[in-house]
Amino acid sequence: KSYASLHLVNTSALSNCKALPPWHQEGNVGRRGAAAMAGAEEDEVAPPAPHPVDPQQPMGQGPAAKRSRSEHHHGAGDAPSFRMEDLPVDVQAVIMSLLPLKEAVRTSIVSTSWRMLWTFRCNLSFKGPRYLHENDTKIQQAKCIETVNCVIQQHSRIGINKFSIRCGLFEEDSVHLDRWIRFAASSKAKIIHLDLRFKDVFEEVNHLHLEALLDAQGSSFLRSLFLGGVVIKPHSAICGFTILRRLVLQSVTISGDFTGFLANCAALEDLEMIECSGLTNLIIPQQLDKLQHLLIDGMEVEMVEFYAADLSHFEYKGQVVPIVHHGCSKLKKATIMFSGKKGLAKAFTAVPSILPVKILNVRSVALSKYSQLQKLPTRPDGMFMHLRHMTCRIIVHSRPQEANYDIEVLQLAYCLDAAPQLETLQLNMFYVSSSGVSSAEVVGMRRHDHLKAVFMSGFRCYKAQIKLACCILGNASVLEKLTIEPRITGTRYLGDNTDLHKILPGVCEWAQLTSERFGKVINVSAMDASSAQQGEGSLQHHH
Repeated sequence: KSYASLHLVNTSALSNCKALPPWHQEGNVGRRGAAAMAGAEEDEVAPPAPHPVDPQQPMGQGPAAKRSRSEHHHGAGDAPSFRMEDLPVDVQAVIMSLLPLKEAVRTSIVSTSWRMLWTFRCNLSFKGPRYLHENDTKIQQAKCIETVNCVIQQHSRIGINKFSIRCGLFEEDSVHLDRWIRFAASSKAKIIHLDLRFKDVFEEVNHLHLEALLDAQGSSFLRSLFLGGVVIKPHSAICGFTILRRLVLQSVTISGDFTGFLANCAALEDLEMIECSGLTNLIIPQQLDKLQHLLIDGMEVEMVEFYAADLSHFEYKGQVVPIVHHGCSKLKKATIMFSGKKGLAKAFTAVPSILPVKILNVRSVALSKYSQLQKLPTRPDGMFMHLRHMTCRIIVHSRPQEANYDIEVLQLAYCLDAAPQLETLQLNMFYVSSSGVSSAEVVGMRRHDHLKAVFMSGFRCYKAQIKLACCILGNASVLEKLTIEPRITGTRYLGDNTDLHKILPGVCEWAQLTSERFGKVINVSAMDASSAQQGEGSLQHHH
């Protein structure tokens, strides 16, 4: 109810953050506007009939007069109106914090007693331009910087929970960055999100001193830190991040003793490093015994080594490098996306520490051909004995009339041999250019007694896809259903799904014949409305 009242007043308040300077002036215009709006609402209600007055009672006394005064403010049948002033000041600040920053600032001019409530907001988030090559980038960036500086200058610096800035920043504007960091540190912010990248330019970087995030006593209240588009120099002498639980670095240049710095962040539970540079080897020290999630994406490192005993979710995306996990593994979920030749097979063989997982996500980009399928070891110490659910995405860059560029699709059949307890499989396929030519054959795929459900998207009856589907149908003894979908999922190219109405009838016909051949249910999923209408007859027939 309070939120609705505030929002109603906002419609007559300022409409732009450029009204920041008058905040410390009298807000007569805003108050008059609110009063006029309230008066207009009262005039629209017919006044109640006058009550008889007892001549024995003085004027202005008695229940009738009291009712009249009450009705003048509330109306005859209304409950007493809500007033923000009736609430404690700290509760008013909490209500104001539920509004977006602009709305809170606008609302603050309505009443003198509300004027400084916005300065107690616990979450401050700012957004600016993220692309350098847009026409008004420089203007929008200057406005964002001005707004941030004006807000932090007038904020109370009390009770800050989150301080977030998403705005591309030039190196010459680093003086503003220093001011923002000092504000965040002095206000004891628990969450700091500084994403200063221009998404279309990588040369602009800003130097950030990690020591500046600490207070005068050399400690920090930070629980979550995101840094993007900056240069940092970590070292083992930085010991103030003792309660930091989440650290995300994206497009960050690291020069210094990063391992020594991490050793002082013993409370860290989530570490994510995306497209960072400056490290040859990434070593996660044994002091991070509470680390549960580790993500390494697009890092040009030569080795990854970690000692995290409680790690439950590991993600790696990049070139094939040695990945060593020391100690007893408690991994439950892993994501491995190797780029390069035979990436799919290596995802199952190159990282022995992921063997205990129950959920596995793998991705392979087939950029080059190879003539032979790679059989995986079937000894117990090299198999995924606990794996129950797997998601696989294969991107094929095949060439017209060129064989074996889609051999990665068939390689999955041998990869499944390493997961004898698998129950569900989701396979997403994307052919950048389809040839439909495949000369490889799957020989001796093992029997699967637990595989119950298989889903394949991007299924367009290419030869490798048909061979893989038949292998699964012939060896999954308890398979309840195979669902195929011609639509390509997870792609940015919308044009790849424009010809579904041409593809769907052939897919339905193949599904019908293959279902009769193996005696198992094959469902065709048509997510596109027009395709579904055209294929409705075939769908119903083989269902």
